[in-house]
Amino acid sequence: MSDNPEQQLRAAAEKQGVGGYHRHVFLCTGPSCCTPEIGQAAWDALKKAHKEGGLDVGPNACYRTKVGCLRICCQGPTMVVYPEGTWYHGMTADRIPQFVRQHLVEGRPIQEWIFAENPLGSERQTMR
Repeated sequence: MSDNPEQQLRAAAEKQGVGGYHRHVFLCTGPSCCTPEIGQAAWDALKKAHKEGGLDVGPNACYRTKVGCLRICCQGPTMVVYPEGTWYHGMTADRIPQFVRQHLVEGRPIQEWIFAENPLGSERQTMR
C-alpha cells in the first residue's frame, strides 16, 4: 500500500466502487427503534438480498450502510434510500427481499411501508 494518504483514499474508494452507485441505503439496526437482534437480522438479510440482486455494479448499483441511529426511534428497523429520500419503517428481515427486488431492482418503492420522503436536491418534504 502507498505511503501517500491521498492515493490510499483514492484506491479505497475505487475498490468500493464509489462514484458508480445510483443509490445509497442506510439501515438503522437499533437499539432504540428495534432490538439489536432484529436490527442485525435485517442487516444480514439486506447483505444477502443485495448480493443476490447483483447490486454491486451496473445500472442498479447501490451502496449499503449499517447505522446505529436514524433518529426515528420507533417502528424500526428504520431505513432511508437516497437520492430519493424514501423513509421506510418496520424493515425486518422478512421484508428485506421484497424491498430489494421491488425498490432497488425494479425501481418501485413500496408505498405502504413509507412514512416520509425527502429527496436530495429538492426543497420538497412530505410526511405521510
